[in-house]
Amino acid sequence: MKLNRQIHHAEAIARLVGIQDRNLLVFKQYLGIHVSILGSEIVTDAKKEQLPLLEAIFAVLIELAEHQVQLTERDVMYIIKLAEKNELEDVFDLYRNRKKILVNDQGKSIYPKTFNQRSYVEGINNYDLVFGVGPAGTGKTYLAVAQAVADLKNNKVKKLILTRPVVEAGENLGFLPGDLKEKVDPYLVPLYDALYEMLGMQTTLSLLEKGIIEIAPLAYMRGRTLENAFVILDEAQNTTKVQMKMFLTRLGFASKMVITGDPSQSDLPKGTPSGLNQALTLLQGLEDIKIITFDKIDVVRHPLVQRILERYENSENQPI
Repeated sequence: MKLNRQIHHAEAIARLVGIQDRNLLVFKQYLGIHVSILGSEIVTDAKKEQLPLLEAIFAVLIELAEHQVQLTERDVMYIIKLAEKNELEDVFDLYRNRKKILVNDQGKSIYPKTFNQRSYVEGINNYDLVFGVGPAGTGKTYLAVAQAVADLKNNKVKKLILTRPVVEAGENLGFLPGDLKEKVDPYLVPLYDALYEMLGMQTTLSLLEKGIIEIAPLAYMRGRTLENAFVILDEAQNTTKVQMKMFLTRLGFASKMVITGDPSQSDLPKGTPSGLNQALTLLQGLEDIKIITFDKIDVVRHPLVQRILERYENSENQPI
């Protein structure tokens, strides 16, 4: 079956289908339908009731491809999800007015890929304290680190501080062998990974050695005032109420704080309330604080991650 939409320019077709037609494979992975392009025509085995959705999706994809936007599997996945929610109205503005955060060590431009990601980055740039909450794979930590590195490069801050509650070890690290770095590094690997991608390993290690970048467990923030710094608290759902209050009151002059976490994924001992949940309730609506809530439409990982999340959400209220 052919769609009413057609695409005529070879360059636009290449931008739409992606490398080895991977963008078109997303339709099979997510919607269970086959889509191909023959000449200028779009051919599919979709059912009749699926055609209006496909027409809407390809209207956007073709328009973007013909306006020099190089589409990826993630882009196609996101546009499909927007179409399912009938939220395609402003998608052209999102893609055609992208604001680059920085170019990473591999020469790749980093920019927000979803509406919530754009609001998140705008919030980071305009507020002293920002919460980014939602499921894994939505770019909360990745974009915060990207903006932190950009601010450091642009001399907006003098230092980056990245921290996590080391809940797996109870933040009582004395029982572990080795020095502090050997003890906590396994729990902080995701933060190192993000920095390596943005700055490269050698630059990151050099800045760590100079103290310009600091990565440490949350317990080591106690008693400090963090000034002229970009501070990121990751996995904040694993903070206790006392830890969260302690962290929030570390904010110093000319500093910015970003707090990320997934309230549904706390690893705290059973019965221990999450400091993140309390903070979100107490600080809602407070001036100079921005709270951005991501949901599964913002997941920009493999399509399988999206389906896994949906299965878990659907099973939450069902007996196992």
